[in-house]
Amino acid sequence: MASTETITISKAAHQALLAELNMLRQELARHKDMVSEYDAMVVELKLLKHELAQLKRMLFGAKSERFVAANPNQLTLFELPEPQKPEPQTQQINYTRTKAGQKDKQQPLRLELPAHLPRKQQVIEPQNLPEGARLIGNAITEVLEYEPGSIYVRQIVRPKYVLGQNQEQTQIAIAELPSLPIEKGNAGASMLAHLIVSKYADHLPFYRQVQMFKRQKLQLSESTINGWFSASCQLLEPLYHSLVAKVQSSGYLQADETPIAVLTKDKPGSTHKGYLWVYHDPMERLVVFDYQAGRGREGPEKFLKDFSGVLQTDGYAAYNGLRLKGHILQLACMAHARRNFEKALDNDSQRAETALLLIGKLYQIERMAKENHLNHDEIKILRQQQAQPVLEQLHRWLSEQHACVLPKSAIGQAITYMLTLWPRLIRYLDDGRYQMDNNLIENTIRPVALGRKNYLFAGSHEGAKRAAMIYSLLATCKLNEVEPFGWLSHTLEVLPDHPANQLYKLLPIKNPK
Repeated sequence: MASTETITISKAAHQALLAELNMLRQELARHKDMVSEYDAMVVELKLLKHELAQLKRMLFGAKSERFVAANPNQLTLFELPEPQKPEPQTQQINYTRTKAGQKDKQQPLRLELPAHLPRKQQVIEPQNLPEGARLIGNAITEVLEYEPGSIYVRQIVRPKYVLGQNQEQTQIAIAELPSLPIEKGNAGASMLAHLIVSKYADHLPFYRQVQMFKRQKLQLSESTINGWFSASCQLLEPLYHSLVAKVQSSGYLQADETPIAVLTKDKPGSTHKGYLWVYHDPMERLVVFDYQAGRGREGPEKFLKDFSGVLQTDGYAAYNGLRLKGHILQLACMAHARRNFEKALDNDSQRAETALLLIGKLYQIERMAKENHLNHDEIKILRQQQAQPVLEQLHRWLSEQHACVLPKSAIGQAITYMLTLWPRLIRYLDDGRYQMDNNLIENTIRPVALGRKNYLFAGSHEGAKRAAMIYSLLATCKLNEVEPFGWLSHTLEVLPDHPANQLYKLLPIKNPK
């Protein structure tokens, strides 16, 4: 029979052991807190490193988002193998070289000048030409020259005629003055078009144009030009509303927004951050910029109040739950989802590259459809045959990796973003008319970003609305390959007398209906 040993301790020793045990528990809890703080600091450090990498890229890096997978068989610049030094050998070589003459030198290729440019001839006759010389041809040398834009004054002369000989019945006959873009103004349609296109297409602020006019001995004040611009926008406003109506009646729109700085009275010394909401009809190639003072969902709700159809956007929450009369089917933008993985390359290169390679296959299928000029039905069949398996593979991979990454890390946010919008991202498979991303609308926003660097801000909320109007018309010109100066000059000239119910015929589109 085993004996049991009993250990007896005093009450004081027992209390001492309990106190020591409590101290150990407290020490363990403190170490656990330190470990938790350390883990949090590690996560924060990774986030800060990611943000720093993005800021460095914005300042110094390439802006292209294209991802090209590394070729494992390709040697890199800094990982070249050590060259093996061969044993030195000597060899005697004899050869004969023929010296090239002047005619043997390769002539440089000259730029072929476009045939549509006008030619101004300068004829240079040889000096001391003897009598009896006979012309046998011309040696023609073409040189590209440039003349600065010429400014001239158009005088509209209307002769006056007296009818009748009796002074009591004297009548004056004079032709009626044609309608001008600005009533009682002295700026013609071509001058107004030049000012507007130079600012909103070529990104030259009005004050720079004033300086350019001074070099041509024309003194114009900025206040005068701003007055002309306001009057031109007032004339173009009905045409802008006609464009808005056509876009709102579309069945498929892409939407995005971009900020614009605005001077306001309630913020002296600083600017208000307004937004240009952009709506693009990819089928009819129409664009509308709609200025709103904020970025809330009130903007798209107001513009799309009667819209019913397909709306393609990024993941911005303002587009979710829009209170509209019509039914909206939402599509997401694959480019935005892809961009998140491209930004996560510094955080988790292996996972980010896997996602980018799969998304790259999807874009390769789209390029194939474009290069082969497939119609909408053929595009749908191609997508369902080739893109759908890639999307299924991508979704499985995203679901597997979602639980393996930190939610707040760059790669974790990229995976969560894509999984959240997955039903909208794959909806482009259902119709060949749908675009895979919003890149087309982002291209129309690019002039706004360039303009911000040049004229910095709009002078008022009304000025921002006028800018939205001009951006809409000029962006539609660009999408339809219409030369903006010629179109705007003609439009400003005929608009005062154009029937209001046929304004749509003046829109810069190829087949207005």
